[in-house]
Amino acid sequence: MELVHEFTFTAVLNEVVPIGERPFGNRRIREALSGEVTGERIRGTVGSGGADWVLVGPDGHGRLDVRLTIHTHDGAHIYVQYFGVIEYTDAALAANRGERSSDYDEHYFRTAPRLETGDPRYDWVNRTVFVARGRLQPGPVVEYEVFRVA
Repeated sequence: MELVHEFTFTAVLNEVVPIGERPFGNRRIREALSGEVTGERIRGTVGSGGADWVLVGPDGHGRLDVRLTIHTHDGAHIYVQYFGVIEYTDAALAANRGERSSDYDEHYFRTAPRLETGDPRYDWVNRTVFVARGRLQPGPVVEYEVFRVA
């Protein structure tokens, strides 16, 4: 098995909507406002209307539930959904406060994106497994490197 870098994307996030403490942790919602997608086969923008419904547990980890849309440079639309885990280390918390960016190796931040489209030019994404690693930037901005499992 091999991991092949497919694309990198950033998402500019809105302010946190705090749902509050629930039996399973602290629920927070962050709407995706915009973003950029750069890759050899997929490039374009992140559309508005997506969001991250994160559940922050007492163990210092967030369980991610994200949905967003990629609008490609050539007019296709790709639905993206992923689940994952982020570890809120000192680096991640500093990025959340807007003090600095975190690096990929400063915290465990992994996802498993599923991509869907009806556009025949990108049909290959419907039958491909992807994994990603993330990092946080001030702004607030999240950045992911997305890899195809070959």
